[in-house]
Amino acid sequence: MAKQAVLFDLDDTLLWDDRSVKEAFEATCKAGAAAAGVDATELEEAVRKEARALYESYETFSFTKMIGINPFEGLWANFTAGEQEEFRKLQKLAPDYRKAAWTQALKALGVHNDQLGAELAEQFPAERRSRPIVYDETFKVLDALKGKYKLLLLTNGSPDLQQEKLDGVPTLIPYFDHIIVSGSFGEGKPAPSIFKHALEKLGIEPEHGIMVGDKLTTDILGANTIGMTSVWINRHDAIRTDEIVPTYEISNLEELLKLLEQ
Repeated sequence: MAKQAVLFDLDDTLLWDDRSVKEAFEATCKAGAAAAGVDATELEEAVRKEARALYESYETFSFTKMIGINPFEGLWANFTAGEQEEFRKLQKLAPDYRKAAWTQALKALGVHNDQLGAELAEQFPAERRSRPIVYDETFKVLDALKGKYKLLLLTNGSPDLQQEKLDGVPTLIPYFDHIIVSGSFGEGKPAPSIFKHALEKLGIEPEHGIMVGDKLTTDILGANTIGMTSVWINRHDAIRTDEIVPTYEISNLEELLKLLEQ
């Protein structure tokens, strides 16, 4: 396929965010379980449930959904950047949100210990920040593409948090001609506007770009909507319906190189 540019999603496409989050939860819940005398797995299930419910109860939820910031990012984000007023509300909410999620999770298991909840609320961000995990094939693929194609990173999220993720793997940044974060742009994938903005930055038409990402509802839907080739990286054999159909499906980033050679 004759393409001029490759657009990449960040989380769970180039960075293994799910693993980073899972390991951070496991480490924090292990400490919490030891202190409270509960099961670590049950504590993780409880805090994920409580965090999600709390997150959805805030007036900022529709904004975070539109920008693409999930509840577990809220458990370690500081929300210090971003021009929209909603980011200032999130910045103010975040400390209490973190503490409440962990404290309520403990209470769900019969443990009433606000101090421990506060401690776990601080431990989780530290555990997550210490785990910037990259997929084994990420740099191999980027090395093969750099110089042959324009490369653009198109990621949903809070500007400061996405920058933190990139700063955790600083060697990733120089590969990209442009980095666009939904929280800075003001609208998240799958909105056509952010994809069109990316193409304008690259100076190409939709047919000359290819979008690679792990989420059908954001990466693939957005690319499809503006007529750009979409590549769904499906590492875990997820089953999809025919509601959102990618142009191509791959299970490893290295398969992208073969697609581009066609």
